[in-house]
This record gives sequence, C-alpha cells and structure tokens, in this order.
Amino acid sequence: MKINASEIRVGMLLEYKDDLWQVLKTQHVKPGKGGAFAQVEMKSVNKNTKLNERFRSSESVEKASLDEISFNYSYQDENNYFFINPKSFDQIQIKKDMVGEKGKLLTENLEVNISFFNDNPITIELPNQVTCKIDTTDAALKGQTVSSSYKPAILENGLNIQVPPFIESGDSILIDTRNLEYIKKI
Repeated sequence: MKINASEIRVGMLLEYKDDLWQVLKTQHVKPGKGGAFAQVEMKSVNKNTKLNERFRSSESVEKASLDEISFNYSYQDENNYFFINPKSFDQIQIKKDMVGEKGKLLTENLEVNISFFNDNPITIELPNQVTCKIDTTDAALKGQTVSSSYKPAILENGLNIQVPPFIESGDSILIDTRNLEYIKKI
C-alpha cells in the first residue's frame, strides 16, 4: 500500500530498496528554502542494519501489509519458542533472539499477536500487562520516600526490575510488557 512520505510514523514497516524496514525515528522538516521533507531513521528487519533516509513530501513509499494472527504460547527449547494457533491448531516456532528479553514473560497459554510478512513471522506482541511473582527483593530502608525511591527485585522468571519499597518477596505484581516496568501490586 502506497503512503505519502508525510504519513510515515514510528513503528511502521516499510518496503524500501528490496528489504523490510522498521521506522525508528521520523522528523518532518520544512526548511526556509526548498520543499518540505521527512527525515526517517529505519532498521532492517532481516539484516539488522540501520539507514537514514530523506523523503520529499511529494514522494510516496510502500507500507508493508502484515497479517496479524493470535497464537498461544506453548513451550520452548534451547533456541526457539513454540506457539500454537487456537483456531487451526497449527504450530509455529520463533527464534529466541527475535523475541529478546520479553520471552521471559511468556507463560503457558499466554495469548500473543504475531505479525507475518509473506508468511514469515516478523514481530511478536505480548499483552500490555502480565502478572508476575517476586522471587527476591531487598528490604526497604526506613526514611525513604515512596515517590522517589525504588528498589531492585528479581522475578521468578529471572527478570530484574525496579519496584516500590512496600513490595516484598512472594508478592504478585502487574508488569508493563512494553517497557518492563512495575504497574501495581495485586
């Protein structure tokens, strides 16, 4: 699907120079002399390289059309995570390095959205919030204010995060999967 260069937004996937690019930054510039343009920083999905490109406002670029399908997390081995489609019971595998640190938040039957481009999985999107249990955390120091002081905690899945001082070992908390931050105690 062709879109105007002024419609490019962060997070979009573009087909450009025979590759698939994810937009990291975009800035629309209107210089005093000459026409307006969009300065776009992109990262290749396949080659893991970056590219800075300038598109004139009148130019059009190809936005990648993705198929998004819901899957349930099933299990993992040394290199891959395995997901199953609850409707068709098809099973797919995704390499651990594509999922990254967020793979530690996967629990059995957790519903995730996987985006496909030409039948290849490109991105995986977890629910915005997941419940985790605190494994260990430091003791709160007296006299600390609640607003400014957070303490380190290790979750049962091995992730390290910062939590408020009133959180104890064994507590269940809600975590934001987009930035791996504490939301609230449950």
